[in-house]
Amino acid sequence: MLDVFRSIPTQMDYKGQKLAEQIFQGIILVSAVIGFIYGYVTEQFGWTVYIVMAGFALSCLLTLPPWPMYRRNPLKWLPVQESGTEDKKPADRKPKRHSKS
Repeated sequence: MLDVFRSIPTQMDYKGQKLAEQIFQGIILVSAVIGFIYGYVTEQFGWTVYIVMAGFALSCLLTLPPWPMYRRNPLKWLPVQESGTEDKKPADRKPKRHSKS
């Protein structure tokens, strides 16, 4: 059962994060405007709240899971390099010079 959860991708690339944020803000803004107008026309503030809450739920459903559209631009990581820091001794390092103010 746990293998099913481990196979689900959980990362999102930077462009995907930007897209998700734009979608989230757009849905919230549109639902707030529609909710305000509908609530104003019907003179029921409750409808405004319900419409904004529905927009919030829709935007969460569309932006919180890492859908494939948010993973189209994966980062290209550099290959692992063997570092030679174990061979250097503290005496081999150059002393830091502080600038005079």
